Amino acid sequence: MTIGKSRSIAFLGTGLMGAPMARMLLQSGFAVTVWNRNREKAEGLVPDGAVLADTPAAAVKGASVVFTMLTDGKAVEDVLFTQGAAEALDAGAVVIDSSSITPDAARQHASKLAGRGIRHLDAPVSGGVLGAAAGTLAIMAGGDGALVEELADVFAPLGRVTHVGPSGCGQLAKLGNQQIVAITIGAVAEAMLLFEAGGGSREAFRRAIRGGFAESRILDVHGQRMVNRDFGTAGPSKLQLKDLNNIVATAEGLALTLPLTEAVRAEFAEFVEHGGGETDHSGLLLQLEEKNRRSSKG
Repeated sequence: MTIGKSRSIAFLGTGLMGAPMARMLLQSGFAVTVWNRNREKAEGLVPDGAVLADTPAAAVKGASVVFTMLTDGKAVEDVLFTQGAAEALDAGAVVIDSSSITPDAARQHASKLAGRGIRHLDAPVSGGVLGAAAGTLAIMAGGDGALVEELADVFAPLGRVTHVGPSGCGQLAKLGNQQIVAITIGAVAEAMLLFEAGGGSREAFRRAIRGGFAESRILDVHGQRMVNRDFGTAGPSKLQLKDLNNIVATAEGLALTLPLTEAVRAEFAEFVEHGGGETDHSGLLLQLEEKNRRSSKG
C-alpha cells in the first residue's frame, strides 16, 4: 500500500485523549473512521465528519494509518490481535500506537505486525487533554526514523513529533516523562503543604516562585489546580499509577533502583486504593494532606 495524501485514517480509542486527537485530524482534512469500546464516546466525533465503525476490524478496513489510544498493553493486544484489527489491515499499512504501555509490549506488537507486512510506531504523547485539543502534544516516536518523517503530515496537526530511537523507545521516553510528571506533582504538593502549614497562602507561594528555577508546566497547570482545589478528572490518578507501575517493572528488568519513583508510586497507590483513582493526578495533594492528618492524630 502506498501512503500518500489520499491516505485514510482509523482511530481506535476516542476517550479523553483520543477524541481531541481524532478531531484535530478531521479538522486538518483527513478522512477518519473512529471506534471506541463505549460507542457514545465515538459518536461525538460524527458531527466533525468522522465515520463511525461498529468494530475495530471494520474501522481499519482500507485504512493506511491506524492510531490506537487505549488504556494499556492488554487493551492494545486485544483490539489488534483478538478483535481482528491487524488481520483486517492491508499489507503496508502503519499502526501508530499512542497508548502508554510497556516498551516490551510495544516491541512485541511491532514484531507481530511486521509478520503481517504492517509497519508500527510506538508514539505515546504528553501534554494532556489541553494539549490534545490545541494540537500541541509532545509526541515521542519509537521505530523507523524514515517512517516518522514519511508521516510528518499526519503528526503535524497533533503536535511536535520527535524520533527517539528504535521500537520501544517511544514508550521508554513516555515512562521517563511520567516519572518527571509524578515526582514533580509530589514535590509541588509537598511544598504547598509545608508553606501553608507555616502560615502562608498556597496561591501566594505559587505566584512567588513562578519564573524561578522551580518553574514548570506542572507548577503552572497542576499547581493552579491545587490552589483552586479543583482537581477534575483530566489525568486520572489510576492511569498515573499504571505508568508508575510500568516504570518500576521496566527499571527492575534493567537492574535499576529508582527510589524517588518508588516513593511517589507508593503515595499514588494509596490514593487510588482509597478512592482517588478517577481524580486528576494533581489530587495527590489530597493524599498527602490526609496522610499528615492521620500522622498528627497518632
